[in-house]
Order: sequence, then C-alpha cells, then structure tokens
Amino acid sequence: MAKVVVLVVAAGRGRRFGGDVPKQYLDLAGRPVLRHSLAAFAANPEIDAVRAVIHPDDRQLYDAAAAGLGLGEPVPGGAQRQDSVRLGLESLAELDPDIVLIHDGARPFADAGTIGRVIAAMKDHPGAIPAVPVADTLKRGQDGMIAGTVDRAGLWRAQTPQGFRFADILAAHRAAAGRELTDDAAVLEAAGRPVALVMGSEDNVKITTTADLERARRAFAGPGETRTGSGYDVHRFAPGDRVWLCGVPVPHDSALEGHSDADVAQHALTDAILGAIAAGDIGRHFPPTDPRWKGAASHLFLSHAAGLVAGLGGRIVNVDVTIVCERPKVGPHRAAMQARLAEILGVAQDRVSVKATTTEGLGFAGRREGIAAQAVATVWLPR
Repeated sequence: MAKVVVLVVAAGRGRRFGGDVPKQYLDLAGRPVLRHSLAAFAANPEIDAVRAVIHPDDRQLYDAAAAGLGLGEPVPGGAQRQDSVRLGLESLAELDPDIVLIHDGARPFADAGTIGRVIAAMKDHPGAIPAVPVADTLKRGQDGMIAGTVDRAGLWRAQTPQGFRFADILAAHRAAAGRELTDDAAVLEAAGRPVALVMGSEDNVKITTTADLERARRAFAGPGETRTGSGYDVHRFAPGDRVWLCGVPVPHDSALEGHSDADVAQHALTDAILGAIAAGDIGRHFPPTDPRWKGAASHLFLSHAAGLVAGLGGRIVNVDVTIVCERPKVGPHRAAMQARLAEILGVAQDRVSVKATTTEGLGFAGRREGIAAQAVATVWLPR
C-alpha cells in the first residue's frame, strides 16, 4: 500500500476578514475552521499522517485547534503560500511518503469521497486534483461593462486536496521557487507533468470572506445524524495473574496475549467507535508492527477514537460491550468497568453498558483458551 501523507496549509493571515484572529481559527459550529479540515484527514483510514504548515505566531491557536487528533508536529510557513508548501514538503522527507495530499486549511468540508477519488487517481497519474465543472455563463468585464462571453466548455473550478507523487511535487516546488503560481497543480504543470481531474464536491468550499463563513455556519445548523458502529476482538490466554478488561485489572490464573495490554473489550469498543465514523480499524491507527505500542495501555487507543469523534464535532451517545468468556467472572467488576470506560470516553456512566456471557462450553471461549468481546457504539455527528 502506498504511504499517504497530508499537508494542510494554514499559515495565511486572512487579511480580508480583518480582526486579530486569522480566518482558519475562527469559530465554525463550536470548533475552529482549521479543526474541521484537520479532523477530516485524521479520521480517514486511507491517510497515514497529517502535518500542518502554520504561521509561527499562531502556535497556541493551532495547538487548541489540533488537540486530541494525534497529529504530527506542525512546521512554520513562509512569506507566500507557495513558500509555505515548499517548506512543508521539505519537512515531510523524514516520513518518506509515496503520495502527498496538499489541502487548504480554510476548506473545512473535504469529504471522504473526494479524498478517496484523488488517492485512487494517483495510481495512474503523477498528480490529481478534485474539481467541479463550471456551470455558470462566464463574462469578461472591462470598465464595468461586458467585454465578451467566455466559452465555459472544458472549464473546471479547482479544489483541494490536490494529490501528487511526493518526489515529483517536491522537485517541482524547488524548481518553481520565486515564481507565483496559483495552486500546486500549476506547480507540477510548470514542471511538465500531467495532472488528472477527478470530481470534487460543490460542498467543498473555501472560506475566503465573512459571507463564506456565515454560509458554512448555516450548513452546520441542521439536526445532524446518528451513526452506529460495531467491533469484535479476540485474545488468547497466556501465562500471567490478571487480565485487563475495560481498563480494569481483573485477577485471574492467566493473562491475555497481545502486542499491547490485550484489553480485548477496549479493542472491540475502539473498533466500534472508529466504525461509526468510517475511520478504519484499530490496526490502521495503531499497527501491531509498531514498537511504540508494545505493552501499551489500551485506553490510549480508546481515547484516540473518542478524540476523533470530538474532532468531527460529534459526541458519543452510548456504547455497549459484551465480554464472552467462561472465566474470570465479570459481574463483580462490572461497575468498575463501566466507570472506567465512562471516564476514558468522557461520557456519563449511564451511557456505558458492560455485559458478559458464556458459550456454554462451546468453542475456544468454552474451552477457556481465550476471551472474545463485541461492542456497539452510537455517535452523533453534526452533518
């Protein structure tokens, strides 16, 4: 699989808005505009890493906007957008991506379909951008009068994220230093490389004026939607004297085997929450091949999933976990498990259900070879 990294460009000052706060940090449905952009990529299972390019004066604003999303360290931008992109690309060399998506931080409505189409096009092209065909009649004006009608056939309105093979776009930006090109596709075009068009979205607007921001706020004013996800996990027994279930150590004559602390219940619940927001699975976010997660406490995984929901402006409505085993007995620890999950997720305890069942001696759980867990999570999202 190609390694895909996103560069979110957010170093601009937004002078057309006036005031002391750049437009990418203004409030949009209770979150900074930039957080909407960052969260869309942080929750996307096709994305391996996200890095922002910011103005050095905005570090505190950025930290607040990116809190809980698990993003890489931001890098400072330059005097112009093109300089900022080049500096951001230079910083990505350490990550060695195959594909880089470059996105404007002031576009808070990038959807998974648009992102997926850009990535898919990269299999056959050195560059690809989302765009929508021009539908309005175009007029060329001069001195307040129509000077001519422009043929709109073949004309498209470019959007972001724009996708490129990393080596190609980095070389093209280095070669274009000092020039003023309108977008990153133009930079690659100037280097003589073809760029494909994929269908964008009319909703994927860039916030440029106060009127744009007000329209974006109205888009979030609806009732929102409720989504449900499910998760399932299994771990076998191994030598030890306790098992971790729902973040609670339960005394037992065995432990559970796993790369992390093998908390089978939290793993299933993490997958359920990720599933509800279509953010892939736990292995995508925390690969078992990564030594950072060796022996890690599973609350890190669960809180990350909850943070992605919050990053999208959503909330966890309720969760339901079922633990499948013959031993140990869950009942004596159920209240502690509910309390611990509620604490990790930041919800009321009456929104957390923990149950247990056996398999009546059937299967691996019945033979006491391990423990399984399944979970269901319901979340609310603003759109």
